Amino acid sequence: MDVADEQVNEAAFGRPGASRGSSAYPQFRFVSLVESGTHVLFGTRMGTYGTGENSLAKEVLLSLDSGMLCLADRGFFGYEMWRQALATKAQLLWRMKKNARLPCDKRLADDSYLSRIYACEKDRKSQTNAIRVRVIEYRLEGVADAEPIYRLVTSLLEPRQGSAQELAALYHERWEIETALDELKTHLRGAKIVLRSKTPDLVRQEFYGLLMAHFAVRALMHEAALKADVDPDRLSFIHAVRVVRRKLPAFNAISPCAQENVP
Repeated sequence: MDVADEQVNEAAFGRPGASRGSSAYPQFRFVSLVESGTHVLFGTRMGTYGTGENSLAKEVLLSLDSGMLCLADRGFFGYEMWRQALATKAQLLWRMKKNARLPCDKRLADDSYLSRIYACEKDRKSQTNAIRVRVIEYRLEGVADAEPIYRLVTSLLEPRQGSAQELAALYHERWEIETALDELKTHLRGAKIVLRSKTPDLVRQEFYGLLMAHFAVRALMHEAALKADVDPDRLSFIHAVRVVRRKLPAFNAISPCAQENVP
């Protein structure tokens, strides 16, 4: 995200380069998890522009727990990242790069197969410190611009925990995070709007304020969806924001001090 062009902000967050000199505004980088059903962003970590996504992702992983299935793109996969994610007790379903070496140890009934990943080539040759994974490969027939093959790895090692077809379909829910980020960066902040705060602490406060506002809107949408017994995906975020904005003047009329006498 772009932040106000102040020296203290540039010193704290950094500024990306450009074809001629540097960009107009300092920027910070953030990584987040999203709950694919409600689009709620959580576990968010901020960093400087120069902080890599994978570095921030290692901190974000701490928000996973045993009741979750974590989906992730191929850019995040690595032995250490996978090991750290497994330590949270969450289940994992991540995409792999097509050139990854994944030998087939056992072919399963749904045409997925068991394999192993290693931290380094030395471990691979000695077959030590391996982590068992299940590999799912598939194609998207008849889909324009589809890649020749997609490869997923999962910690769900048995088809009864999720068939290859079910998991392949489920993986594409990962793109819900793009919708959630668009809601945050475009519909709440405003397209191409620079965060106005002029100091790093206020930038952080403003950013987390945006996250809280997004959470509040999505929580209201989820509550409405439950009452109407519909999928939250069928509700319009933009419409929900407009409804909240129309109602704000009524709530602004309530003094914060009025709450002090509430038992």
